[in-house]
Amino acid sequence: MKNVFAVVLAVFIGIAFVATAFAQAPAAPQTAAPAPAPEKKAETKAAWKGKMHHVWGEVTAMDMAAKTLTVKGKKGDMTFDVTDAKMKGEPKAGDKVKVTYMKKDGKMVAKYVKIRGPKKAEKPMAPETAAPAPAPAPAK
Repeated sequence: MKNVFAVVLAVFIGIAFVATAFAQAPAAPQTAAPAPAPEKKAETKAAWKGKMHHVWGEVTAMDMAAKTLTVKGKKGDMTFDVTDAKMKGEPKAGDKVKVTYMKKDGKMVAKYVKIRGPKKAEKPMAPETAAPAPAPAPAK
């Protein structure tokens, strides 16, 4: 009886090893699908190599037709090309923004435009009204 049990156990262990070997085999090659254009990605990354600058300021003008953004910062009015810029929302005149840009071909090209939320306004102190305090419970 022990011999039969040993043989059955050996067969199960052998099957387990063979199954794991087939599970690790590489998959059959798939048909080659056209890959996305890596040249465009490489071209875009190569175009953005350089020194990035930041400016914080207030939007004075946004021209969506010309894809330009004018920001009044510490150094005066600056106009950025926002054609390829990543923006959350559309800035409008009066918004506070942070623009990350670089100089390319003689103009300032924005990479990111982040609209800064409005500063928390201080809550005006409500005038204290002299409300009478509740009367203490009578002692027993």
